[in-house]
Amino acid sequence: MRRRTIMGIAAGAVVVTAGAAVIAVGVGTSDHGPPGAAPAATSTPLPADPSGAPEVDAAALADSFLEEWVEDGRVVRHDEGGDTVSEGQAYGLLAAVIADDEGAFDEIWDWTTTELIRSDGLMAWRWDDGAVVDDEPASDADLDAARALVLAGDRFGRDDLREEGVELAAVIADRLTVETDRGRILLPGLWAADREPYAYNPSYASPVAFEVLGAATGDPRWAELQAGSAAVTSEILNATDLPPDWAQVHADGLIEPMPGPLGEGDPVQYAFDAPRLMLRYAESCTPEDVALAALPFDALDREKNIASRLDLGAGPLNDEQSAIGFTARAASAQAKGEQVASTTDLERAAEFSAEYPTYYGDAWVMLATAMLTDDALGGCAKAAA
Repeated sequence: MRRRTIMGIAAGAVVVTAGAAVIAVGVGTSDHGPPGAAPAATSTPLPADPSGAPEVDAAALADSFLEEWVEDGRVVRHDEGGDTVSEGQAYGLLAAVIADDEGAFDEIWDWTTTELIRSDGLMAWRWDDGAVVDDEPASDADLDAARALVLAGDRFGRDDLREEGVELAAVIADRLTVETDRGRILLPGLWAADREPYAYNPSYASPVAFEVLGAATGDPRWAELQAGSAAVTSEILNATDLPPDWAQVHADGLIEPMPGPLGEGDPVQYAFDAPRLMLRYAESCTPEDVALAALPFDALDREKNIASRLDLGAGPLNDEQSAIGFTARAASAQAKGEQVASTTDLERAAEFSAEYPTYYGDAWVMLATAMLTDDALGGCAKAAA
């Protein structure tokens, strides 16, 4: 007998929303990085009726991100104590590609290679007060960095950058992927490689990154990752209104939402990680991926203001908002063909980020704008002018 594909395992009451069994849970903190990571973003109460939203432009936002958050090649999380994480360095590299700023790219990559690159070629996750304080790599950071290196190599005519991207991609494929009955999936870190069921972060999967790296390397495992990730994403989004921040995938293909990367900490929720899934799938060049990004729109569109933490049935778990929440709905709206709604939410995200700047919010407003309105990052979601 085939087991149920999605099942909630966190403590809480099971409720039925839009035909899907989900978990009603309380409020927790976002665990964005490896086990024990601090919250990735802060959220602030949103004015009831924001107005005067700035015009969003990917290159201008990238320039602003580089100016506000990068110091001598280091992306500094000023709002989180002044530390640096590998994810931030990858966002800085992508920002430099969007801004067409070769000098900034070199500066960020030079700092990264000097301070974060491990002996195996992956990046240590966290640096603080002059030294690495957590050596564990985070696969989304390495994936975004490899993508940025290949794109920068093409944009700036630099074989050295492209080759470094190819080398990093090989390490990711070797050490941070695993085969399951659903197909090949991306592990969140080395800590998850020997743990079955495998910890899985749905928002780490990036169809465009898989395609860019597959084309650059000729390695068939990237096409396998694209197919396996799409299979897992499809199962999740067809079973629940919203994807969870964290899940686990069994070798036999069973998928379960999780309250954190190791089943500890956060409740099962859609918070600061999961919204990235819609952005990564909406920018895809594959229609089936874009269709997946469109699935959560109706649930996200039930309320004008989206709480920064929702249960998987889109029920609010707090009364605050976050910039990334609006960018995700913008992506889902665009994927569904609701361009006016998409533009409105992207502008709201930009306004929110301008009024309440955070490293994570600014990064994702910049990246979302590029993913949805520009082709600098290799995607195909560019909105009609």
